[in-house]
Amino acid sequence: MSYELPPLPYDYDALEPHISEQVLTWHHDTHHQGYVNGWNSAEETLADNREAGEFGDSASALRSVTHNGSGHILHELFWDAMGPEGGDEPSGALAARIEEDFGSYEAWKGEFEAAASDAGGWALLVYDSFSNQLRNVVVDKHDQGALWGAHPILALDVWEHSYYYDYGPARGDFVEAFFEVVDWEEPADRFEQAVELFE
Repeated sequence: MSYELPPLPYDYDALEPHISEQVLTWHHDTHHQGYVNGWNSAEETLADNREAGEFGDSASALRSVTHNGSGHILHELFWDAMGPEGGDEPSGALAARIEEDFGSYEAWKGEFEAAASDAGGWALLVYDSFSNQLRNVVVDKHDQGALWGAHPILALDVWEHSYYYDYGPARGDFVEAFFEVVDWEEPADRFEQAVELFE
């Protein structure tokens, strides 16, 4: 199987002024493409090694699968959770569950922002199928700090390539800008799918 970079679900300038056309172009076409390429390359290495019965560099390729594969998956979540009509708070079942599990939307958002300020990669809102609750998690790189059995609901990329061109070192300003473009429809659908599977 070969993985491909899907197009953005909106125009490159659709999130301005919060995220610039230049950043989306670099981020999607160069960085995200790099993770797709890395995943495909690692899969080819593993397939070649299995056929040859030689596994000297298989461990490195396996690490590349989790790093690049997670990078690809998380970027798709990131793109899909934003849109030019975003900026509202969640509603419906997801909003009710956020209030139940965190106490309020404001408490959830404050904790999520804390995760984003500390992460070396991603801040995620996930549905923890082991505990049957929503959680915020801090993920370094793309695959360090993830929780087994957790299903991503909302992903925020805080690698420097996500914001430095627009905001310089002011990551907090970028995080606030992210909330101006979050479109909660896709995260709400992901939450409902996860709950159907596990509750």
